[in-house]
Amino acid sequence: MNGLRTAARASTLAIIFREYHRSRCPAKKPLNCLKFLNSVKFPVPIHSEELAIWKTSAMPDSLGHNSRLRLAARILELTADTEVLPTAIPNVTVFRRPGPVAPQAVIYEPSLAIIAQGGKRTIVGNETYIHDDTHFLLTAIDLPTIVEVINATEEMPYLSILLKLDLRVVRELITEIDMLDVDPTSQSTGTAIGPSTETLFEDAVRLLDLLDESKDIPIMSRIIMRGMFYRVLTSPAGARLRQIVHAGTQSNRIAKVVNWLRENYLQPLRIEDLAAMANMGVSTLHHHFRLLTAMSPLQYQKQLRLHEARRLMLNDGLDTKSAAVRVGYESTTQFNREYRRQFGAPPMTDIRALRNGDPSWTLAVIRN
Repeated sequence: MNGLRTAARASTLAIIFREYHRSRCPAKKPLNCLKFLNSVKFPVPIHSEELAIWKTSAMPDSLGHNSRLRLAARILELTADTEVLPTAIPNVTVFRRPGPVAPQAVIYEPSLAIIAQGGKRTIVGNETYIHDDTHFLLTAIDLPTIVEVINATEEMPYLSILLKLDLRVVRELITEIDMLDVDPTSQSTGTAIGPSTETLFEDAVRLLDLLDESKDIPIMSRIIMRGMFYRVLTSPAGARLRQIVHAGTQSNRIAKVVNWLRENYLQPLRIEDLAAMANMGVSTLHHHFRLLTAMSPLQYQKQLRLHEARRLMLNDGLDTKSAAVRVGYESTTQFNREYRRQFGAPPMTDIRALRNGDPSWTLAVIRN
């Protein structure tokens, strides 16, 4: 534990020195810089001599930098003893990665991911999204993805917060907000990136600060998260989410098909039935399904089955044949071939590697 706290301390110092050297605090506003410095919450006590160094060194006056820095320090504090922390705030998880993480095949549920430090690559079908501390990632529907942490070190770890979307709240907001500017011909998938603003970072800090006052969480967390969802909905990245939630749109009808597939992936797939469910022709269904998910309905079902088989082998101890049958495969040979293509190794080799390494990463992200 001492080693982890020492690493957290070193990381915090590195964050601050890097940020403070980006721009200098104007001589006329020293109190603003010191006020911000005193507002940062550190995972361990900071020595007075270190404060003295900071007070005489380069410090920024940019509130954008400050709010992000405060969020990074807060996440670092919360994850001093773990890399993945589901917080006491419902549907909110924070992450710390002390180094790059190899590509992992995971299923994203509707969520908002905000990075305070570091970078990540997310692949959906043939689409690749690079997001860092300047852009959030919005996932509007359940999507099989490949994710990879690409920018992280012991000194400057990857730090992020993930909020699962409350679609009931999103629907209420869309009803209350004038959404006449929604473009029904948007070609984006169910994943989008948008600018991480100072206000969004500040909201995230306020949300995590509720952990210091647990009695406030039930009420205040809903208020703060509602505001964050509003900011995302009214950003350029929110157009697809508005379409998916807004009843009657093509994206909304495709989202219903996606939800059905997620709940019934074991059943045989008949494209005609899916088209009828969406009230579309078969070719139209294929076109819009691929626009939203970057894959065909059959590919989507296949990825759902493979992810579930992996979970069964890892969590429940099933062997390859049993897992294949459980998720709907009739041929173990076909299952092995498709599993290797998806996860990069034969089933048992992949499971042994996960058990000998750090499986918490995969399990945590799949369940997000």
